Amino acid sequence: MRIKRRKSRVVKIGSLSIGGANPIAIQSMAKCKTSEVAKVIRQVRGLEKAGCEIVRLAVKDSQDAAALKKIKRQVKIPLVADIHFDYRLALEAIESGVDKIRLNPGNIYKKEEVKKVVSGLKAAKIPLRIGLNSGSVKDVSSKGMPDKLVNSALGYIRMVEGFKFYDIVVSLKASDVLDTVSAYKKLAKLCDYPLHLGVTATGSPFSGALKTSVALGALLLDGIGDTIRVSLTDEPVQEVYAARCILEALGLRNSGVSLISCPTCGRCEVDLVKIVRELEEKLEPGAVRFSSARPLKVAVMGCVVNGPGEAKEADIGVAFGKSEGLLFKKGKPVKKIAYSDCVDILLKEMAKEYVLD
Repeated sequence: MRIKRRKSRVVKIGSLSIGGANPIAIQSMAKCKTSEVAKVIRQVRGLEKAGCEIVRLAVKDSQDAAALKKIKRQVKIPLVADIHFDYRLALEAIESGVDKIRLNPGNIYKKEEVKKVVSGLKAAKIPLRIGLNSGSVKDVSSKGMPDKLVNSALGYIRMVEGFKFYDIVVSLKASDVLDTVSAYKKLAKLCDYPLHLGVTATGSPFSGALKTSVALGALLLDGIGDTIRVSLTDEPVQEVYAARCILEALGLRNSGVSLISCPTCGRCEVDLVKIVRELEEKLEPGAVRFSSARPLKVAVMGCVVNGPGEAKEADIGVAFGKSEGLLFKKGKPVKKIAYSDCVDILLKEMAKEYVLD
């Protein structure tokens, strides 16, 4: 199965282009006060290393807006200024050299204020994200949250287009999965602007990742979405890891390795969880690069029921018995290996043919 992407116009954010046939970009947000420049820079660099491609920064006051200039000088990744309530902060952020402005139609909606921001965007040649949240949507005429989000978005889009500005990205985030999916599907048919996908206020890391995966998976399978964020009450790099997993599961991105492992059961006689966790740590983004054009399929299986079959189907795999495993490569058994040597041997086998550096 191949996902047919929705046709959207291309918008440039710094050096990154989204929409059209461009890969779906991974986004996250720094989770410290923007005026704390050193902390933000460390966090942004960590996000970039993890595979993040766009970072949003909260701009609460003029100190935050001024700090953007210092941050921008020391990071490469595109920066988005997140503006609420005070349109003047958007103008200050533009002066500081950010790559995109996000406005919330729920709290910056006066026509003259939006016009001033758009004028600044035009002069700086940077795009606008119209970012709606269910918690702050203003529409009272529509019934149901999806229609409230869509109608609010369309009204704001028409206002911005009235200023002859079209470098627009749109997001429609609700905390409810069904509302989120419905809103994006409705809007996707009504405009061709790139859509930034996400579910807002998802909760704890585990439930939040699951809720977002359900919503984003449903949309991405329909070809909807040009950038994504997995919003978690957790460290921001965890958002990036979760987003990458969603895209890789759908074959929309390839970071190098597709790790397959069994859930274990009473037949498993080794600590498979320990091996898998250690492999994931060794193969985290930035640690190695792979030359394979497709994901390298690596299987780690705990018993003889499905283990040998899965290992044979993988590029590299191991199926364990009581204290040792049988190593497979390209479908053929190679040798028996000790449990204690498993991770090192798998990494070495990957390096022989697939690792660039």
